[in-house]
Amino acid sequence: MSTIPKPSVESISKYLNEWSTLEKYTLQESSLGKLFHVHCPNNRDIESVLLKVSALNDFYSTNIFDTYTVAKHILNLDIDSRLKSGDQKLVNEIALVNTGSKKRNFYSFASKYCSHHYPEEFPIYDSYVDKMLRYYRKVDKFNKFNNDDLKLYPKFISVIEALKEFYNVNSYSLRQLDIFLWLAGKEYLPNSYK
Repeated sequence: MSTIPKPSVESISKYLNEWSTLEKYTLQESSLGKLFHVHCPNNRDIESVLLKVSALNDFYSTNIFDTYTVAKHILNLDIDSRLKSGDQKLVNEIALVNTGSKKRNFYSFASKYCSHHYPEEFPIYDSYVDKMLRYYRKVDKFNKFNNDDLKLYPKFISVIEALKEFYNVNSYSLRQLDIFLWLAGKEYLPNSYK
């Protein structure tokens, strides 16, 4: 296995250029952008929220088997002003959904839901990003976070901010770093499914 690239202007630019060539993902993102920003920009009616939850669930394979319950949960949280203000605590609140018999934590989905409203304020958490952050902590000790800290969204953001500072890549947005971490993680630290 070749060496995982460190965050740098060169490596991040390389992955951002690669991202722009990935038609499947860029078309999904532009479709979601149209849905979230043109057709259903608010979260005040169940139809709009249900459309967005269903589209995200399909494109990202988030394994939400009861999209209606998740949509109803989001609607009841009355999230629009909190999204607009960049309230990071909102992600963990959206994530915890009572599905009847048990409470589920759809953390990655919740970060995606917020990110598609305001991508520069809400980077996406997923397993590849998680693995890359842990990897850089291990090899370069850029931060002393605990693994569970990454599941607390404000802490997750602070870890990415620490990475930006440590590697001197402050010119990149949270969204750009998110894309870099996801693509590099997918390439170098792929999930193994049995």
